[in-house]
Amino acid sequence: MKPPSFVRTLSAAERQQLQARLRSADAFTVRRCQILLSSAQGLRPPQIACNLACAVGTVHYALRAFAREGLACLQEKSSRPHSVHPYLDQQHTDALKDLLHHSPRLFGQPTSLWTLARLAQVCHAKGWTPRLLSGEAIRQALQRLGIRWRRAKHWISSPDPAYARKKKPATG
Repeated sequence: MKPPSFVRTLSAAERQQLQARLRSADAFTVRRCQILLSSAQGLRPPQIACNLACAVGTVHYALRAFAREGLACLQEKSSRPHSVHPYLDQQHTDALKDLLHHSPRLFGQPTSLWTLARLAQVCHAKGWTPRLLSGEAIRQALQRLGIRWRRAKHWISSPDPAYARKKKPATG
């Protein structure tokens, strides 16, 4: 059987800071202070969890965080992953912009208009992304690259030399 886990012996300054932060407006900080002070009084994690109406795992996590970080554990950390990186980054900027100025039919697509889903398929087929991305992921990647997604009719150009003349609005 594992020995019960308790918080290490608190210094007078740490105890004073924990008691002062019991009046914090942040519920996370208050709960952590309650857990740490209860453990310093000699209560075991299941008793603390019962008294505070929380899970035993929450108590263990708070005790481990205090042992690792000290009083810094009283501030809630970001829940975002630390290894987030975009799939379409600056490495593919010029190629992606160039891709948008060509017909999707050149890349095996059934129509001549780009959609976010078709763009995701072509990027995956070219090996620019490790998996097929959603349309929203492609839109966000384009936004990061400074490209605002809108109907292609109004902003795409063509390698055809007569394209500008053909795109002029009809006069009538």
